[in-house]
Order: sequence, then structure tokens, then C-alpha cells
Amino acid sequence: MNWIELDIFTSTEGIEPVTGSLLGMGINGFVIKDAKDFEDFLNDKDANWDYIDDDLMGLKNCETTVTVYLPENAQGLENLEAVKLELKALKERDVNSAFGRLEYRLNNVREEDWANNWKKYFKPICVGEKLLIKPSWEKADENEKRRILEIDPASSFGTGQHNTTQLCLELVEKNLSEGDRILDLGCGSGILSIGAVLLGAESVCAVDIDENSVKIAGENALKNHISGGRYTAYCGNVIEDAELRDRIGGGYDLLCANIVADVLIGMSGCFGEFLRDGGTLIVSGIIDSRKDEVLDVIKAHGFVLNEIREKEDWVAASFTK
Repeated sequence: MNWIELDIFTSTEGIEPVTGSLLGMGINGFVIKDAKDFEDFLNDKDANWDYIDDDLMGLKNCETTVTVYLPENAQGLENLEAVKLELKALKERDVNSAFGRLEYRLNNVREEDWANNWKKYFKPICVGEKLLIKPSWEKADENEKRRILEIDPASSFGTGQHNTTQLCLELVEKNLSEGDRILDLGCGSGILSIGAVLLGAESVCAVDIDENSVKIAGENALKNHISGGRYTAYCGNVIEDAELRDRIGGGYDLLCANIVADVLIGMSGCFGEFLRDGGTLIVSGIIDSRKDEVLDVIKAHGFVLNEIREKEDWVAASFTK
């Protein structure tokens, strides 16, 4: 397998939030280069050294960098999009600019080339008992009995290849009733909300913090013949924007949120105001090591845990309000 090297530029203070976000996405291998660590080493009075290589001395003035390696496949592409969204969210929270510039660089491939070639990684996949997810350039068998969800994620998270998306769709299929109103928080490509409509939902409200994702989700809804009257999309941060929460409204039958652990925890106080009593909450995007932490916070907000599903270290769960 080929790997893509991704550098994230931050600061000494930004190392913890950046690596915490990476761990929340299931990326648990990274290399940290920090000038402060090297300065501490140079100032160590007990250190015993005679010579330091010039390359090593260069670390004294380096920019703090967290480097990760992403597989050059569909999941790697989705991880890149998730990293970009996390960096954007960190920038918004970093009001004092303590975390550095929070930008990234791909070292051994041009992002444009990787993005243009991603199609070879995206093949039709069956999810649950009723859905077939496929890109627009692939043809489905004319005798296909499953409902076809056509998705072109472009630069948004959500091809259906990732375990978190599959787990979430399986729980949506199990818990959705004909005519339900759906709220999709962190919609990405729109795959969850579009899948919900194909499974019988009456209408969907999709929300994402990334403006491009909202645009792509709307385009994908039209590709699946879902009219604007049934599919509404908003851009914004539901945690901080009370006006946005008012526009979204309440009384939804089912809410799905496939996001990283920290954002799910941050959103947990909002879930109840969006759902009707007896409504279903489905969360995914949780790495196994943080399962109990996330689920306990949601339960503390008055939700009853119904089911947990796990796949290759990823966790999804359904609750009742």
C-alpha cells in the first residue's frame, strides 16, 4: 500500500488539541517536531554530548509540526477531508491564535492529483439490507433489487466506504419509519440524509460547518431525485449559533450525527432540543477507546441507550429521547 505524508503546522500549545483531534478520528500514529523540545534539550545542564549534527540543530528554529501518514485509498481520502474540517473547527475555537497557523501540506503527492484519481478507489458497496451505494460513473445491474444511492462526494466526507458511515446507515435503516423527519448533523456529502429519504423519510434537514459540504450535499440530493422541498441544508455551527438552531427547529423523529468524539460531546446538549419525545438519536464516528466517554455524556443528557454496533475499532450507537 502507498502512503501519503501529511504535515500539520501548529505550535507547542497546539500539539495537544491537534493530536487529540487526530486520535478522535482513529489516527493514532504521528510524528511531532517541536522547537521547544529541542531548546529544552540544549538547555539541559545534565546532558552529556560533544557534537550535534547540523540537521538536528535546524530543529531549534523549526515550525512545530505534527506529521501523519494516510493510506492512498478511499479511507485515506476521507481521513484527509476529516482532518481539514477538524483544522477549520480548531481555528474557529482558537480565538487567541495560540495553536499556530493550523494549515497542512501533502509532501509526496499533489492534492489535486490525489483528488482527481480518487475515483479508482470508490466502488459500489451494499450497506444494510436495502441500500446499494455507488458513484455516478458506475452502472448498477438492471435487476438490482436494492435502493440505489448515488453519491459523488468530491471533497466532502462520505463515500460509504468508511466503517463509521456504514454503521450509521445500518442503524438508520433499522430505526427509521416511513414518513419520518430527519436531521443530519455534520452531513458531509449528504450520504446519511439521502439514504434516509431513499429508505422512506419524508423530509431531511442537513447541517455542516463546512460550506462546500453543504453545497455538495445539495447536489447529491438532486442526483438522487430528491427535490428541494424535501431536502434543506444549512451551513453553520449548531453548538455556538442559537439563530441556526432556531432555523433548524425541533420535533424531528430521527437525528443522525457521524462526527468525531469531541464534537459529539460538544453537541450532546443540543440533541434533545431537536428531537421529539420518543425520537431516535444515532451517533457514529467514535473510536473504540472513547466509546464509554461519549456514550456516558449522551446518557447524562437524558437519552436511553438502545444499541451499540462496532466494526474494526469504530463504534456507532442508537438512543431514545
